[in-house]
Amino acid sequence: MKWPTWVDGWRQRIEFALLPAFCLLCRAPSDTRRDLCRACSADLQPNLPCCQRCALPLQRNEPLCGICLRHEPPFAAAWAPYRYAYPLDQLVTRFKFGRDLAAGRVLQELWIAAAKNTPPVLPELLVAIPLHTSRLRERGYNQALELAKPLAATLGLPLAHDLLIRHRATHTQTGLDIKTRSRNVKDAFVVRPDFSLPAHIVLLDDVMTTGATMRECARTLRRAGVTRVDVWALARAPQRRG
Repeated sequence: MKWPTWVDGWRQRIEFALLPAFCLLCRAPSDTRRDLCRACSADLQPNLPCCQRCALPLQRNEPLCGICLRHEPPFAAAWAPYRYAYPLDQLVTRFKFGRDLAAGRVLQELWIAAAKNTPPVLPELLVAIPLHTSRLRERGYNQALELAKPLAATLGLPLAHDLLIRHRATHTQTGLDIKTRSRNVKDAFVVRPDFSLPAHIVLLDDVMTTGATMRECARTLRRAGVTRVDVWALARAPQRRG
């Protein structure tokens, strides 16, 4: 799928001038320069406080969550500027499963704004979490890759779309607990053998739920010789109870 290249350019400014923006959530005329009004933007939940290692939302300001204290993750740090909750979850669902490009554009803009406000430690290379070819054919695009493109351009970072290969199709992770998710993605990824690996790579996905996929990808890169792996997600889901 060809993605629009006018996220932050003159064409977008002209469109907003000719066609006033409407909020994608409440449908009211937008009072901002994006398809999200100030009232709905105010409902976005920043991911603070959170675990400094895996970005898990926390109730109080502590350096690490219980999971990271018990089991050190294979990545060095995580950055997720928002919590996966209303209204961000609605935009993600519409983009990921409904092919709503306007929702995708808003998500891109939110991530770029977050990167400008609280810049993370920059790597040598960004790598979007890949889809299996069967899932890619079904969905039509990799939502993580499409969100990564303008973010990488803004930060001046190279972006690899084929460094990691999802060589085994897996069941959807929705509804699975962390142990089942980990088994589901075990050995599902390989590193392209002819790729020159830098020392510091960031893995990027739209949402980090339990972190099972990120962990497996990080392990795969570390086994291939990458010195440091960080993970970025636009949103981090809270820990599920029970």
